[in-house]
Amino acid sequence: MRFSYRLNFALIAGAALTSLGFALYQHNTETRALKAEVQRHSLALAESLEKPAEPMVVAHAIDELHRFVDKLPGRGSLAGIAIYDAAGEPLAITRSLAARVLQPPRSVLRAIPAARAAGEFTRIGDRPFHVLAEPLRRDAVVIGALAVFEDVGYIDARGAAVWRSAAMHIAVQTFFIVCITLLCIHLSLSRPLRHMTQWLRDLRTGRASVTPSLPTEEAFKPVAREFERMASSLTAARAAAHEEARLRDAAESQWTLERLRVHVQNRLEGSRLFVVSNREPYEHRFRGDKIECSVPASGLVTALEPVLSACGGTWVAQATGDADRESVDAHHRVAVPPETPRYTLRRVWLSEEEERGFYFGFANEGLWPLCHIAHTRPIFRAEDWEQYRAVNRKFADALLEEIGDERNPIVLVQDYHFALLPRMIKQRLPGAHVAVFWHIPWPNPEAFGICPWQHELLDGILGADLVGFHIQAHCNNFLETVDRAIECRIERERFAVNRLGHVTSVRPIPISVAASPPATAMEFDFDARRSILEKHGLEASTFGIGVDRVDYTKGIPERFRALERLFEVYPKYRKQLTFIQIGSPSRTPIRRYQDLMEEVRMEADRINRRFHSGRWKPILLIARQHSHAEILPYYRAASVCLVTSLHDGMNLVAKEFVAAREDDDGVLVLSRFAGATHELSDALTVNPYDTVQLAEAIQLALEMHPEERASRMRRMRTVVREHNIYRWAGTLVSELSEIRLPASMPGMALAASGKL
Repeated sequence: MRFSYRLNFALIAGAALTSLGFALYQHNTETRALKAEVQRHSLALAESLEKPAEPMVVAHAIDELHRFVDKLPGRGSLAGIAIYDAAGEPLAITRSLAARVLQPPRSVLRAIPAARAAGEFTRIGDRPFHVLAEPLRRDAVVIGALAVFEDVGYIDARGAAVWRSAAMHIAVQTFFIVCITLLCIHLSLSRPLRHMTQWLRDLRTGRASVTPSLPTEEAFKPVAREFERMASSLTAARAAAHEEARLRDAAESQWTLERLRVHVQNRLEGSRLFVVSNREPYEHRFRGDKIECSVPASGLVTALEPVLSACGGTWVAQATGDADRESVDAHHRVAVPPETPRYTLRRVWLSEEEERGFYFGFANEGLWPLCHIAHTRPIFRAEDWEQYRAVNRKFADALLEEIGDERNPIVLVQDYHFALLPRMIKQRLPGAHVAVFWHIPWPNPEAFGICPWQHELLDGILGADLVGFHIQAHCNNFLETVDRAIECRIERERFAVNRLGHVTSVRPIPISVAASPPATAMEFDFDARRSILEKHGLEASTFGIGVDRVDYTKGIPERFRALERLFEVYPKYRKQLTFIQIGSPSRTPIRRYQDLMEEVRMEADRINRRFHSGRWKPILLIARQHSHAEILPYYRAASVCLVTSLHDGMNLVAKEFVAAREDDDGVLVLSRFAGATHELSDALTVNPYDTVQLAEAIQLALEMHPEERASRMRRMRTVVREHNIYRWAGTLVSELSEIRLPASMPGMALAASGKL
C-alpha cells in the first residue's frame, strides 16, 4: 500500500500544482484584461470631461466645479471625479470621495509636470481604486488636472472566484485520481508483478525461460532488459556448472570459461593480464543523436574477447569508432562489455598520418603480403617504417602506463602490427612476462629476407619470452629465418632462440573459438533457410555460405569461378543453389583492396548475368560488415560453407561454422592452405587454385549422404570443442608463466643502448 500512497500523493500533488498553475494563469490573464478595460474607460471619460472643465478652472468657478463633479458618479464603477489646479491643490472633489481623498494622488502629481495623462492602481482607505489624471490646458499651458476615480473592487472579487473554482476542481480531480490510480495499479501493475513473481520463482527453481513474462509497454522495457540479462547470466552459470559436472563425471578435460578463469588466476598469482592489439574489441559510433557500442568484425576479436571476459585485465587497442572519445574517461579508458563490464579497454589515438604509415603502409602493404603467398608484391617505404616504429613506441608507452607498479605482469602482444613492441616492453620492464602471437603465416627465410628491416623486426620479436604461431610449419620457418638473419643460438631440442642470454621459446598454439557444448538431437528448421532467402528476395532450395574480409588472401574470385564451373557441369543446381558471400570491405584506402573489391563485384555480376533466372540468382554478394550474431543464422542454415583461402594462418570462419552446427549437419569445404586444415581433417580439403577440384568438392558436399555429413560434423565439433579458445588462452598463459626470467639479461642492456 505504501507504493499506492506514494503514487497517489505524487499524482494529486501534480494535479494540484497543474490546477493551481492554470488558475494562476487564468487569474493573471483576467486581471490584466479587466485592468486594461478600466484604463481605457477612465481615459475615454477623462478626455470627454476635459473640454467642459477647462473654462471653469480658468474662471476659478468653484461652485460650478462642485456641481460638475457631483453629477457624474453612479455610472458603473465610477466612484468620483476631482479637479486640481496647476499646483496640485484640490478645487473640487465628488462629495462621496472628499472624506477619503485627503492628499493628491501620485498620478495627479505626475500628470501636471509631464503634461500628459498618468494612471495608477492604488488603495484609498480600505478600497482598491484606479486613478487616471488628465492634464487641463489653456493655450498649451497646463492649468490643472482632472482625476477620474474608479472603484476596482470587482476585480479582486473576480480573482477570488477563480481561486474558489480552482479549489473545487482540485477536490474533484483528487477524488477521481485516487479511484483511477487504484484501478490502474490493480490492472497494470499488480497482475504483471504477480506474473513476474511467479517467473522469478520458476527461474530460481530452473523451470523458467530466459525471456521474462513482462508487459510490452515502453515503461517496462528497462526492467525487461535487466531481467533478461540476469536470466541469461544465471542460465549461463547453470550451463557452465552442468558442463563442469558432466566433464568431471566423464573424466574429460575440456576447457571452459570457468576453468580458464580459475587456471589463469592460479597462474597469474596476483599479476594482471594485459593484451595489446591494433583492433579494439568494442567501438562506439554515432547513430543519429545516440552513441551505440558494437563489436567490429575481426577474427582476433572473436578469439580474444572471451579470454578477457573470463580473466579480466586490460586490453590496449587503437580507437577506431567516431564516438570513441566521447565514451572514455580522462585516462582514455572504458569498462566493457557495456552491459556487464568485466575488463578495461584502454584506447590509443593515432593521427591520420600515423595510421596511413603504420597500418595501411608498413603493416598491410609490407608485412601482410610478405607473409602471405598470395602473389601481391610487398611495398616497403622508409617513411612507413618510421611511422611503424613510432606507433609501436606509442603503444608501449600506453601499455606501461596501464601496467603502472605491477611487478610481474603478463603481456600478450597480438600480431604483425607490433613486432617491435616486445623488445620495447622488456627494455623498460624486464620482469614482465611477454608473449607475442603471430596470427598470420611466417614465410620462409628467402621471402622474409625481402624486408629491408628484417633485423630490427626479428630483434623486436625476440624481446618476447614466448612467440606463438598457429602451426608447426610457421614455427620452423621462423627459426630458420632467425638462424639465417641474426647472430644467435637456435636450441632446436626445445624450440627456442638464445640471443645474448635471453631465451625466446617458439611454440605452435592453434587459436580457436568459444565452442558450444555438445549438441542434443535437433531437427533442422527449413523455415530458417527459406526466411533467409526470402529476406533477400530470392528463391532456392538451399544455399551455401562464405564469410570473409574482402582480401586477396581469401580466394573469393577463385571461389566464384568454381561456382560458375559447378553450374556449367551440373545444371541441376541452377534455381536450386544460391551462394551467399558475406564480404566485409577491408583496408579500402589501399589501391590493391579497391581493385579487389571491384573484381569481386564484377565476377559476381558476370556470373549472375549468365545464369540468373526469375527470383533465383547463383551468387548473392553482401558487401558490408556483420556481427557474429548476424552471421550465426546463416551458418546454421547453410548446406555448405566454403573457406578457400589462398594462404591463411588459421581462418576462424571454418571453426565458427563448425561450432554453430548444433544440428550436426552441413559440410565444410576447406582450403589446404589454411591453418585450420591441420585440425579439421573431416572437412573436404581442396586446392583453391584448382577450379575443377573445387567445383567437384562443392558437388560432393551437396550430394553427401546425411549420415556421413553428421559423422564428419560430429568429429569436427569434438575437435573444436576440445581445442577451443579457452584451451588456447590457457596454454598460452601456461607456457608463458612457466618461463623463468633470469635476474639480469645482458642482452637487455645492449638493446637499451641501441647496439642491437
